Amino acid sequence: MTVSLDLAGIGIGPFNLSLAAQLDSIDGLELGFFERKSRFDWHPGMMLPGVELQTSFLKDLVTATNPTSPWSFVAYLVAHKRFYEFLNADFEAVPRREFARYLAWVAENLPTLSFDREVREIDFDGRSFTLSFDNEQRLARNLSLGIGLVPHIPAWAAPVPGSAVFHSSEAAHRLDRTPGRRIAVVGGGQSGAEIMLHLLTNAAAGTEITWISRRPNFQPLDDTPFTNELFAPPYVERFHTLAEPRRRATVARQKLAGDGISGSTLRSVYRRLYELRHLATEGTRASLLPHRDVLDLTREGDDIQLVMRNGFDGGIEMFNADMLVLATGYRFALPECLSPLKDRLSLDESGLPRLAADFSAQWDGPTDRRIFALNAGRFSHGIAEPQLSLMAWRSAVIANALVGRRHFDLEQPREPLVEWATDDICAFVADASNLRA
Repeated sequence: MTVSLDLAGIGIGPFNLSLAAQLDSIDGLELGFFERKSRFDWHPGMMLPGVELQTSFLKDLVTATNPTSPWSFVAYLVAHKRFYEFLNADFEAVPRREFARYLAWVAENLPTLSFDREVREIDFDGRSFTLSFDNEQRLARNLSLGIGLVPHIPAWAAPVPGSAVFHSSEAAHRLDRTPGRRIAVVGGGQSGAEIMLHLLTNAAAGTEITWISRRPNFQPLDDTPFTNELFAPPYVERFHTLAEPRRRATVARQKLAGDGISGSTLRSVYRRLYELRHLATEGTRASLLPHRDVLDLTREGDDIQLVMRNGFDGGIEMFNADMLVLATGYRFALPECLSPLKDRLSLDESGLPRLAADFSAQWDGPTDRRIFALNAGRFSHGIAEPQLSLMAWRSAVIANALVGRRHFDLEQPREPLVEWATDDICAFVADASNLRA
């Protein structure tokens, strides 16, 4: 068996890629990141023309804590001889395809990444984690789970699979290849809006397109300055000290801070609707149905029928379509290869691992053998956890924990702009978390 790894990364998406890029600045570590796919490919099914990133390009893999890294987005622009053209383009938001190419460039050049290497099983022998591949085993002292989220299929849609009912993660591959004159998009977030805009722009004349959302309206992302403070390390650190019920209630209140629709996309959808309604002589017909909660789905032949409750007046409505796109988000799931260790992990009521401040999961093994979980801390670290915004900082936190010293300077301002809680209040909240009202 080859040398034991200091860290084995399971999956290579943006978050483990960020960790690999940050750890590249630390000498003397034995690292390996493993991905079953043959190459890096970031959400290929959502790479519709014109889609944009919802966060600044400065919130890349490394810049927030390591601005001199060779793996920054700016370094990518320089390496590809288009730094000045990118500035001159003056993008309001970076094209998602551009950011995907940046991520792929880093993945192609980092030496610690291995593609076409599927981890079949992970166990613990009392001293190290044992990673089993098809033809070999590797030992690792620590793990980093970066397998990403899996598409969430609502319970009402699960029994009706088929080529005409699919998740938004497949949209780029399916929308223009699946026949249908009546197309419905379910989901009022950014993905639903992007798919709606694509259909309004590209669907054949005579197509009927309907946008259905459980939300009371098609609501914008709240990206105002003080809301963006929720995506900064001081807030995340304070949030982690709260009792779990309070954290869950807080996340629910902050939904539109991380899961709204960008203003530019909303304007584009509305302008296209205006054109179709008032300026086009013939073309696509569109209808918008907010405040509808889908209750059931049935299928008779090629006809898909939805049963919905109207949240505005409480009525029950029926709706028919030929194609249904589920822009219903994603959920965390432990990878199958971790099954031997599942019962040793402490999971919360949502099935998520309970995470310490350094993103290590609580388990019954030795404290110096850690399982870091990325994109699993929505209820432990706040709404920024599934976003790109804090991935460089999170990776630096994990890197410091891994080497046991302050390699990255993560100290926050002594007097932050927004005081979420004083130290005394945080201590009181932590001590009083078990008190009953």
